[in-house]
Amino acid sequence: MRTRPPLQGSFGAVASTHWLASSSGMAVLERGGNAADAAAAAGFVLHVVEPHLNGPGGDLPAIVRRPEQAPRVLAGQGVTPASATIERMRAEGIEHIPGTGLLAAVVPGAVPAWLALVRDHGSWAPADVLAFAIELAERGHRVLPRVVRTIAGRADFFREHWASSAALWADPAPAAWDVIRNPALAETYRRLADAGRGKGREAACDAAIAAWSEGFVAEAIDRHARQPAMDSTGAAHAGLLTGDDLAAWRPSWEDTVAMHWRGTTVHKVGAWSQGPALLAALGIMDPLLPDRAEALDADLVHVAAEATKLALADRDAWFGDGADLSRLLDADYLAERRALIDGTASLELRPGALRGDPRLARMPEGAPATRAAGTGEPTRGDTCHIDVVDRWGTVISATPSGGWLQSSPAIAELGFCLGTRAQMLWLEPGLPTSLSPSIRPRTTLSPTMLVDDDGATAALGTPGGDQQDQWQLAMLLGLRVLGLDPQAAIDAPSWHVTHLVSSFEPRTWEPGGLHVESRLGDATIAELRRRGHVVTDAGPWSLGRLSFASHEPDGTIRAASNARDEQGYAALR
Repeated sequence: MRTRPPLQGSFGAVASTHWLASSSGMAVLERGGNAADAAAAAGFVLHVVEPHLNGPGGDLPAIVRRPEQAPRVLAGQGVTPASATIERMRAEGIEHIPGTGLLAAVVPGAVPAWLALVRDHGSWAPADVLAFAIELAERGHRVLPRVVRTIAGRADFFREHWASSAALWADPAPAAWDVIRNPALAETYRRLADAGRGKGREAACDAAIAAWSEGFVAEAIDRHARQPAMDSTGAAHAGLLTGDDLAAWRPSWEDTVAMHWRGTTVHKVGAWSQGPALLAALGIMDPLLPDRAEALDADLVHVAAEATKLALADRDAWFGDGADLSRLLDADYLAERRALIDGTASLELRPGALRGDPRLARMPEGAPATRAAGTGEPTRGDTCHIDVVDRWGTVISATPSGGWLQSSPAIAELGFCLGTRAQMLWLEPGLPTSLSPSIRPRTTLSPTMLVDDDGATAALGTPGGDQQDQWQLAMLLGLRVLGLDPQAAIDAPSWHVTHLVSSFEPRTWEPGGLHVESRLGDATIAELRRRGHVVTDAGPWSLGRLSFASHEPDGTIRAASNARDEQGYAALR
């Protein structure tokens, strides 16, 4: 079944996790902007309308393909502070990096990355791209019920410990669909736009980046991070992030990691993300899959779940900034991993010997244990996603996140808070994800791009923390094994495993855990339980917030979006 019709056109498309972002991006295309301009405009709007899921203080990985060129990664994941060492953190009396507060703050990369995208591939000036977000922050927008619930859940904490957050969000706390405003954020964006006025487009982008990384934003962040703030350890700590850290970092362009699979090349972000785990899962499971299936039966879900467990165990043992994953997709290594799959559910974490004996971090006291409600991750649907296609054939897949309103105290003069991505690092030496100065934490953010053998190019992705690549895997199986169109593949029943080391505080795991949508059917769910999976029925429509946009060689543009949570929409002409 489909919740929405499959959209087709030839002019352009924007699909995202909020209709105001999609409509803003489409307005850019209608006014002559290109995909880079539209994606950035939509991204800045998401900072305003989904503040519980991302913000200016967060991060951004994106994959961009221009016509006839290889896809490239825009690396907007900021790095740890130069003073961030295990010894320095231990001196604070902590065992694990907290998921909230200031200690886990890294260089905020999203805004410089969006501006770099416009500078390098756009056609508009920063002032024009920022105008949509400025208007919504200044004049206001109708606040989502999910934002309201997030604020209500933290309002008392804000009032007791984070006065600036209480003033911005909780006094008074909004009701669902109230109009909320953020004039401080509007002014921040206006000052970035003003920094480039009177300059050429590229120079204007560089001026806005400088105002962020070396100017008034960096100065305000430096002052803010020096003031101790309560965090999830139960104590107040100042941050390590400084203005010098912001000044020393800029977003960069990198090659993707890619693998050919069933008529398409799947492109992902590198070892500083979890993205290569999707490729590994596809490579492990492919010989075990049918050429074509009529439905998502227990055999297919079981194989996908077991392959995913193996791929994510390798993520937890081997992935990290600068890690060598060159053997991950080798046929012999994939065969070694595939041989571990049988007819029953594994209840062990089984990383492979990718580069010698694997080593996992020491789990927190009491692990393994059923995963508790995270203190460092806002919801299972955290994060945002944007897919954009323009009429010239540029395709962009972007997954902004971090800087959630509940992650750290608001910076009153700027209208946003810092992200806490360093919570994904360990205070244990010798791991690919050990805390170290000026490194990118291994992120869960994971956009995807498909380049078919005939040249058709598609962007897709979803929010969801550790589940992002799992829900994308389910969509890919829908597209390439069930033969569904993109909208039907998004709407098909989904699932994910919780048999992994959570990337967020608390760092625990749920052995054998498999969450499924009940639409898989009673018989399929019963069979999965019989095979040993610890199945949680998550309800009929609960897993994934996927979106999709594509460009075909004949100029046809397609788009699809997720009906779950009643937020995501695609706009297309």
